[in-house]
Amino acid sequence: MSGRKLPNWLTEVSKPARYTGGELNAVQKDSTRMDLRFALAFPDVYEIAMSHLGIKILYEILNDLEWVWAERVFAPWPDMAERMAKETVPLYGLESGDPVAAFDVIGFTLQYELSYSNILYMLDLAGIPLQAAQRSEKDPLIIAGGPCTYNPEPLADFLDAVVLGEGEEVIVEIAELLRKLKQAGAPRREKLAALAGLPGVYVPSFYQVEYAAADQTLSFVRPVKPGIPERITKRIVQNYEAAPFPVCPPVPFIDIVQDRIALEIQRGCTRGCRFCQAGMVYRPVRERSPEKIKQLMDANICSTGYAEITLSSLSSADHSCIAELAADSIAQYGASGVTISLPSLRADAFSVALAEKMESSGRKSSLTFAPEAGTQRLRDVINKGVREEDLIDAVESATAAGWRSFKLYFMIGLPTETEEDLEAIGALARIVLSKARAAVSAAGAKGKNSVVTVTVSASTFVPKANTPFQWRPQDPIATIRQKQDLLRRVVRGRGIDFQWHDPETSFLEAVFARGDRRLGAVLEKAWRSGCKFDGWNEYFDFDLWQRAFAECGIDPTFYANRQRDYQEVLPWNHLSAGVDRSYLISEDQKAGQAALTEDCRTGECLGCGVCQTLDTQPSISKAVDTP
Repeated sequence: MSGRKLPNWLTEVSKPARYTGGELNAVQKDSTRMDLRFALAFPDVYEIAMSHLGIKILYEILNDLEWVWAERVFAPWPDMAERMAKETVPLYGLESGDPVAAFDVIGFTLQYELSYSNILYMLDLAGIPLQAAQRSEKDPLIIAGGPCTYNPEPLADFLDAVVLGEGEEVIVEIAELLRKLKQAGAPRREKLAALAGLPGVYVPSFYQVEYAAADQTLSFVRPVKPGIPERITKRIVQNYEAAPFPVCPPVPFIDIVQDRIALEIQRGCTRGCRFCQAGMVYRPVRERSPEKIKQLMDANICSTGYAEITLSSLSSADHSCIAELAADSIAQYGASGVTISLPSLRADAFSVALAEKMESSGRKSSLTFAPEAGTQRLRDVINKGVREEDLIDAVESATAAGWRSFKLYFMIGLPTETEEDLEAIGALARIVLSKARAAVSAAGAKGKNSVVTVTVSASTFVPKANTPFQWRPQDPIATIRQKQDLLRRVVRGRGIDFQWHDPETSFLEAVFARGDRRLGAVLEKAWRSGCKFDGWNEYFDFDLWQRAFAECGIDPTFYANRQRDYQEVLPWNHLSAGVDRSYLISEDQKAGQAALTEDCRTGECLGCGVCQTLDTQPSISKAVDTP
């Protein structure tokens, strides 16, 4: 335990272990000897936050500096927040129990747009002014990083600084800079100016925003003082092989969403799906060598005691050494009961031999594939590339090898989608079920081992910044509901289960994903009305959000449901993920023609611009055969 005295009333809230700290490998330091105190904040509950790899990476990097103490702080569940208010306990760091308002920096991870209200919720619980302009010299700097920072404009009023891109190197630069300025007694404004001078760091208050009176679109975002860059380019870890990775992460007291070792084996993806923000902003692809991965496996197993490792990335089966890595890992750890698993697999990258190696314990869990669309035409529109025969072959092979449960992920509301595309989802699910049952019958399976299930999950397309579809509209809520109704009629049958997402939450996600600074007023209004934990069904209240939009005089469909011209100034145009705008336009135009773009891992350079902009290149562990 941390050594601090825990209050007796903590046992009266749900899951008190969320709030105690003191886990195995949690870092304890002497606060009186620290030059800088850093709170790593995640705007969701402990179980979600402790499953996030980025927090663990930054936690170990910062705490390896003897003069920094990095602590964790997560959003308390409402019952805990109520009790904290009653007991006049402010939001505190898990390690020390000290109020986070006394820290030098609070660094928020922006993983998904529906967590934005929780940022205000946490700042309020900490007793920190919500608006950056209202903070005094005694208040900590509020910094944000993560995938949502590729369009942080809806949060511009609340953030002092934003880190664009990968944080392993820049977080140390930030810490060293703030340490020096703190020792010199520099005022807050000077600290912000110095941060704005670091590559990849964006200070929203140093930029002026104007809108066109005629149509209310954005006219420009530009610096208000000399020396501030007009355009901020993302940071990238050039030497990914040597990049820091946690070898001694805290082990939670309670079950979390991803309760296992998550080992990132590569960063980036070369597939080029046109809807996928991660596939664009994490370019170029960089692999860790099998030797490095094995070192990290050994260290994490020894330090945590976990018996399951997930080989994590955007497309883990694409790692050039994945087959030998799986074989060697199973050979080394299988006898001791350690299992190795992969996230969801592409049907065109599926290998029964690989999957069986991953299921080394003999347990055949569900296999997940993401065709995304029901017809080949629409899969070509989004550049998915997966063919129906790839999926069927994968399912038949897996069924013959012992798998009986399959999950199929689809997306509705995709550009150019027709009723035929939706009906094809139901047809494809039935084909998968039929082929799997036939394979079971051919194998002579009986009883429970002969039962095959297919789960179809349909999410709603959300246009994201820095993707070829960033100009495309999201379907209106009413249209999405009609499409869901159609799917409920066609995705049916014994052995088939259909799951869908609330279209209102997807709509709100789209609003903030493509929003500008005017949404800050809506966000604050909604939070003051009671909005929090918007990603949780039991707390999401769309009526409150609609009221906030109306009271602020803002039409949310302007952001979510409007087709944008290529010439329009987008809220994130001054923030670069390295991918050329011309490439994104070209890919959007190819989508209109249902034309595929090949995988740059196995073909020629496609000219996305990221390697030239960032002065880098892909890093592949071994040569990949070209077609």
